[in-house]
Amino acid sequence: METTKRNYRDTLTIAWRCLLLSCRNPETFLTSILLPALMMLLFVSLFGSLIHVGGTSYTAYIVPGVLIQCAAQGSSTTAIMINQDITSGIMSRFVTLPIRRRTLLSGHVLEAYGRSLVTSAVVLLIALLMGFRPALSLPGLGISFLLLSGMILALSWLSATVGILSKSAQGASSLSSLAIILPYLSSGFVPAEHLPPLLRTFARHQPMTPVIDSLRDALAGHPADMGLLAAAFLWCILLSSVFYAASVLLLRKKLHG
Repeated sequence: METTKRNYRDTLTIAWRCLLLSCRNPETFLTSILLPALMMLLFVSLFGSLIHVGGTSYTAYIVPGVLIQCAAQGSSTTAIMINQDITSGIMSRFVTLPIRRRTLLSGHVLEAYGRSLVTSAVVLLIALLMGFRPALSLPGLGISFLLLSGMILALSWLSATVGILSKSAQGASSLSSLAIILPYLSSGFVPAEHLPPLLRTFARHQPMTPVIDSLRDALAGHPADMGLLAAAFLWCILLSSVFYAASVLLLRKKLHG
């Protein structure tokens, strides 16, 4: 029990350190706050009157896609911060202390999770100002929060793995951009059936689409498609588990190598 409490305290300490570093970096404000707001405005302003998505407004349609895309974009900051901690040697100093290696990564992921929730709140605020009116049912809000949290954690652990594998902060940023592309190649911004055949097939079988579609149904108050919802949660759990295990193993190898 005492060990568990100490791990929690260590995780919170590392997360607080990461938060302070983020607050002192103007680029974090740009990528986490300003760009999501501009993205929401840009898509609705440029394509709102051109793209028809059935009986819903384009603003309501793209909110889930923008939320996931901004979480992916924010995860690149986490990859860069972890890579800088490793290349600067501070991570090697941390492991000389009585602290578990996985706690170092958990602190980064916890800070990324909180930062992404703030970003999501900004996106939702802009969407509300532009006419978005989500259904305020308790089940829908609960499912929305769980789906968003699951994908944020999956993307954060992915970014941790990328940060460890990369040889430089620039490399970490470049590799993280692959996650940023995925929401665009899904049903996030246009219905999957409107995509070219090859992209349509990819969109229907990649993890972002069931998460975004389930999130859209939950926010709209539509009855949940249990098969789609199960696939969304399974993707979140699978990706989080795989990249958590990979990042812990890679960090141990990196620091011992």
